[in-house]
Amino acid sequence: MKYVTGMRDTEKAAAARLSGVSAERSTRARVARLILEHGPITAAALGERLGLTPAAVRRHLDALLAEGMTEVRTARPRGQRGRGRPAKLFAMTDQGRSAFEHAYDDLAGSALRFLAERVGEEAVAEFARSQVAGLVDRLRPQMREVPADQRVRVLAEALSDDGYAASASKAGVGGEQLCQHHCPVAHVAAEFPQLCEAETEAFARILGTPVQRLATIAHGDGVCTTHVSPHRAPGAGAREGATFSPPSPRLEPAPPPAVHETIDISSKETGR
Repeated sequence: MKYVTGMRDTEKAAAARLSGVSAERSTRARVARLILEHGPITAAALGERLGLTPAAVRRHLDALLAEGMTEVRTARPRGQRGRGRPAKLFAMTDQGRSAFEHAYDDLAGSALRFLAERVGEEAVAEFARSQVAGLVDRLRPQMREVPADQRVRVLAEALSDDGYAASASKAGVGGEQLCQHHCPVAHVAAEFPQLCEAETEAFARILGTPVQRLATIAHGDGVCTTHVSPHRAPGAGAREGATFSPPSPRLEPAPPPAVHETIDISSKETGR
């Protein structure tokens, strides 16, 4: 009986230690998230928001600093002049931000794999379209008031606001080029190209002209590049529900998609 009792005590102690470790990691994750969302922030502000003692906050901050997740910055409080200790602020590093992004990638990837296995690939495509529906609904009404030659720039600004670091420029083969220098879902999109396809469809709908995806970060390119066909005058084949062309097999910059030929033919048939 003593042996059994001893084993139970050992198991309880081990469970308690594991529980403590889990709670410690959970609290540290909350500290990191708060720094990500509200940083740079002081240790005192963190303790206030999380209800932690100064010693507890310091322990978690020291651990995050050691892991390279956060960094210390200094700032003199407003209105303070002359001597005085500057305030110590904690901010998230690029490494810390990447850790959060990859955590989201893992969760999103698992969710989409589950959806594909249980419901089917079309469900993944429908999910991808639903994710960009908000961008379409937000920008399509706005684009009606924007001159055609400014629409790609406006779209690039909207994408940059959403974290895609986008830019617009004239394309050497005619039309314009939309570049996204960052993709928050690149790791997931590498496994589920439906995300890129839905985004490209959305660009065509927003801009009201055919587009073609030439390169993607998800496929190993440095930048997501989309060619935007020139806008045509009303009645010359342009339409609000414009379509898009899939990426070229080699993902290299290419002439405007074959959809131009279709537009030209239809234009000739109408006599315009």
